[in-house]
Amino acid sequence: MSFVPKSKAIKWLDERLPVFSMLHHTAYEYPTPKNLSYWWNFGSLAGLVLVIMILSGLFLAMNYAANTGLAFVSVERIMRDVNYGWLMRYVHANGASMFFIVVYLHMVRAFYYGSYKPPREVLWWLGLIIMLIMMGTAFMGYVLPWGQMSFWGATVITNLFSAIPLVGEHIVTWLWGGFSVDNPTLNRFFALHFLLPFVLVGIVVLHVWALHTVSSNNPLGINMKGPQDSLPFHPYYTIKDLFGVGVFMMFFMVFVFWAPNYLGHPDNYIPANPMVTPAHIVPEWYFLPFYAILRAVPDKLGGVLLMFGAIVILAAMPWLDTSKVRSCTFRPVYKWFVMLFIADCMLLGYIGGKPAEEPYILIGQIATAWYFIHLLVVTPLVGWLEKPRPLPESIALAVTKKAATESA
Repeated sequence: MSFVPKSKAIKWLDERLPVFSMLHHTAYEYPTPKNLSYWWNFGSLAGLVLVIMILSGLFLAMNYAANTGLAFVSVERIMRDVNYGWLMRYVHANGASMFFIVVYLHMVRAFYYGSYKPPREVLWWLGLIIMLIMMGTAFMGYVLPWGQMSFWGATVITNLFSAIPLVGEHIVTWLWGGFSVDNPTLNRFFALHFLLPFVLVGIVVLHVWALHTVSSNNPLGINMKGPQDSLPFHPYYTIKDLFGVGVFMMFFMVFVFWAPNYLGHPDNYIPANPMVTPAHIVPEWYFLPFYAILRAVPDKLGGVLLMFGAIVILAAMPWLDTSKVRSCTFRPVYKWFVMLFIADCMLLGYIGGKPAEEPYILIGQIATAWYFIHLLVVTPLVGWLEKPRPLPESIALAVTKKAATESA
């Protein structure tokens, strides 16, 4: 159905710059599988949180001083003296955690329903790039308050690059802007933290473009075979997304108003002191699984390679998963391995927050080993050996059969 503007002014503009036609196709008539569950809400929720983070970040940037002598004080001023500054700061700080929660759940859904499989490989890669940019942005943002955990977290993480042969020391010096974490480091991190979200918006646009090119996956993991398998995005999924937004915002606001510091670290309310090392240096919770993988190897370079490898290897998932069936709904063996893999990632997150001592070191090593065994051995092997259940002929028949069964 082509878009026909009722207003002459909109028609005149749309003929010269088809913005309204594009929006009509993208957000109104876009054909979507008719069986999408609430697991498909997390993509739109991630977009919502990105907008919230950019707007709140712009407000905070107006009142923040990127100087080691003033950064901590400027954050306290935002909290105490700027009108509703406390609200913007808590929304922004907890928004980072909310962003990672919805993105990680979005990835869990992609793993379970095989959304990385052909023809969605580029869509999957763009999602991984989004996650990497998120991680870089979040790390730099955590440094900006210039508390104890900010300073020492920046010192530990940036020092990891020194393990790279030949160029490692030069990379660290470039990141620091000198020979220690100091004012040039804070200025660089502030500039990049401000810039990267706008880069992220561009990648998200490409992600949505790729999604609309290959169409959404669905719980059955089968392609739409005609109009009978699809529904227009509006009003069916806009309403479903709005319901998800309402539930999510209640969850979000519980942290903002009742537990604003629950997901943070108390040491970050102590001004940065290069002469006093915290008893236990830990990154934010959303980095803990990768931090546990880093610590699983005694060798510094090996730990760094393994940590980055844990993310890079995910780009090969479309080929590591050798099964022709996408959805774990029809894979009676592999779905239990996926659940075990998710539990393993949660265990790594728990271990990453614990001190580097026994038994946590051994548990972390076992969990790290299973992470790579699952991806490199179990996933292709089960794909070859598993006998999947028969797939339905079409989405429409499956939905009709399910509705008839539930009404019986």
